[in-house]
Amino acid sequence: MRAVSVEDLKPGMILARTLVNDDMVVILSENTLLTKAHITRLTFLNIPVVYVKDEYELSKNYQTVAAIFNRGNAFVKDYKNVVTTARQIIDKVRETGKVPVSETDGVVTKQIAPLSRSSGVIDYLFELNHLAADVYNHSLRVSILAGVIAKWMRFDGEEARDLMLAGFLHDIGKTKFDQRLLDKNIENLSGEDYEHYIQHTVDGQHILQTQDDISEGVKLAALQHHERMDGSGFPFGSSGKDIHEYARIIAVADIYDNITTEREGYVKRTPFSAIEYLTKEMYTTLDPAVCVPVLTRIKDAFLGSRVVLSDGSKGKIAAFPNDFQAKPIIEIAKDNVVNLNDRPDLKITEYNPK
Repeated sequence: MRAVSVEDLKPGMILARTLVNDDMVVILSENTLLTKAHITRLTFLNIPVVYVKDEYELSKNYQTVAAIFNRGNAFVKDYKNVVTTARQIIDKVRETGKVPVSETDGVVTKQIAPLSRSSGVIDYLFELNHLAADVYNHSLRVSILAGVIAKWMRFDGEEARDLMLAGFLHDIGKTKFDQRLLDKNIENLSGEDYEHYIQHTVDGQHILQTQDDISEGVKLAALQHHERMDGSGFPFGSSGKDIHEYARIIAVADIYDNITTEREGYVKRTPFSAIEYLTKEMYTTLDPAVCVPVLTRIKDAFLGSRVVLSDGSKGKIAAFPNDFQAKPIIEIAKDNVVNLNDRPDLKITEYNPK
């Protein structure tokens, strides 16, 4: 990579490091292909220098070597291929108001399901931090996570496929959004904008409702994935068993992806922030029947992983307590083990640092 002054930036350069401001708010993500608008924005924000990828990093030789040593390369390549297809399907729904069910089923069965069964899928999804938080990428990641959860909850093949379809279509109502709303985060919405956002759940069900070849569970997942077990969600404040099981599962996958994905305006948090959130909410807003197997199995995926703590110390995850405490036990050295549940002054700031 090389440092380039903002005044010397050219459209087409590729950002080599994520830019954050003093409040740790993301300005632009790593691997962003810079446009004139990006450069104008950086100038307006008085950012003097950024790092861009140099000619060596962009060369075929470098890309080939990097591919050999990137343990998630095959997953990333397959993921990017599916994103292209996902974009085509969702754009088709935007144009026609109908889901091409046969095509979508094919993508779920032949492409998304294998990704959800990949060894290390949780790590790979976390490493895709530079990919957009748009509806295409988000829908795909939630679909993959739904497939992982289906495996952890021992769903049969047909149910698992249906749940992945629910994950892929859960935000299909956003095809009725204008671009201005799509570019915003829900936390920044108020008034009429917030009401329009809530409407995406109802719009999603309306799009799916007339299609007999889509199950009722998939339709209700689109409608109810923002409902909460205590009745605090939307659009109707449904609670408990009035919320379809698919919607309760997609809610967990949706929350996990939102917490662990870098979005403009937000620094992505580690999976341990997501685990803390799910642990805190599992007996109030979320379904424990979903959260217990998710928390039990997802923690296994992190054992042995390297972490950096807020005091700068480095270690690896040795274990998790057996009583659903949210934080792991970190082995700093052979005779130095820290239970983060007993150390509120410490938190994990980096997971598997590069």
